[in-house]
Amino acid sequence: MGILHELVEHIPIPKMAKVKQSFNDEQVDDLGAVLSQQLNQKGLENNITPGMEVAVAVGSRGLDRLVETTKGTIDFLKEQGAKPFIVPCMGSHGGATGSGQKAVLEHLGVKEEVVGAEIRSSMEVIQIDQLENGLPIYVDELASEADGIVVINRVKPHTAFRGPVESGIMKMISIGLGKQKGAEACHQLGFKHMAEHVPAMAKIILDKMPILFAVATVENAFDKVAKLEVLLPEEIEEREPDLQQLAKTTLPKLFFDQIDVLIIDEIGKNISGDGMDPNITGRYPTPYAYGGPEVTKMVVLDLTEETEGNANGVGTADFTTQRLVDKMDREATYANGLTSTVVGPTHISTAMPNQKTAIQAAIKTCNILDFTKARVVRIKNTLEIGEIEVSENMLADVETHQSLEKRSDLFEWEFNAEGDLL
Repeated sequence: MGILHELVEHIPIPKMAKVKQSFNDEQVDDLGAVLSQQLNQKGLENNITPGMEVAVAVGSRGLDRLVETTKGTIDFLKEQGAKPFIVPCMGSHGGATGSGQKAVLEHLGVKEEVVGAEIRSSMEVIQIDQLENGLPIYVDELASEADGIVVINRVKPHTAFRGPVESGIMKMISIGLGKQKGAEACHQLGFKHMAEHVPAMAKIILDKMPILFAVATVENAFDKVAKLEVLLPEEIEEREPDLQQLAKTTLPKLFFDQIDVLIIDEIGKNISGDGMDPNITGRYPTPYAYGGPEVTKMVVLDLTEETEGNANGVGTADFTTQRLVDKMDREATYANGLTSTVVGPTHISTAMPNQKTAIQAAIKTCNILDFTKARVVRIKNTLEIGEIEVSENMLADVETHQSLEKRSDLFEWEFNAEGDLL
């Protein structure tokens, strides 16, 4: 028994109850029909001529119905006589290699035989201009040689900055299309300036490159497409802020203003670029974003299998476990910080011997007098918060909230002999 165990072994862990959180679940049912209708009413046939090569930019995020959206877009281009091909549009993801980025798309189901277009993947870029402050603007070389470019992406709040335009079409154009070099350039001066750099770079690319249209989606709290819009180049700057506002209203959340201890079972790149979505946890990697609950102490217990050791985000928590640290691929984790310039999330937070001591350590340090009254919330990850667990002291909040419903009696935590949750 080590000193860390001795320091926390008498800290009580409160009883918990399962609680259902309810969110708006409206979604687009017949996505293919909506996409086809949007594409056919924009007058795009006037800009697409038979034989022209069109680069379709597809990213690495797990968008809802990405394959269906991509295939529908490619089918439309083919109907106009165009020759579409796909370019991976994902900054430094996939190990920042051409083959790695192609593999990322294939893993998401975007395969040549499924969507009907080949994937041309290269990290080569050309510099087409620079901002007034000297920041270079890059575009994927293969896309730059095409007769037209189409961008597909989801519009949602960013996790590290706030502005009228955050994560969406303009970011896909400015950072995604710029590959690793573009991502590096846009991050060079930090997230403090990202709200101005993303649209400024995108506007220049829109002006100089043959962007034909963009397909933008907004997802509901259950990561299902709630809205789809096809945007002409001249509509992107005007419409994206409106879609961004819609995305913020559909965002899932924890319906509590203040939490003493937030426990997250798992984090990973398949959950969020930050391992866990700061819009849910209220813990952001930079001072330029805000929103969500006030969390005094946060614990991360483990990594997802899919993240393959990338523990980006663990540094945002106060405590973690030795189990997580043992699974950590430091090269993959640190590469995130080197590209984004935000290295706090790649730090290793205080690692306790097991899950029980990590939870007890968070309760011990959450700055309350009576530990039995700690306001504790436990979630599996930030994607799955339809059912959560809350401590006994929070049930009064649950009873008075229209979107919360108690779903179980109070129960004790169960740990195995090693001190990990059963």
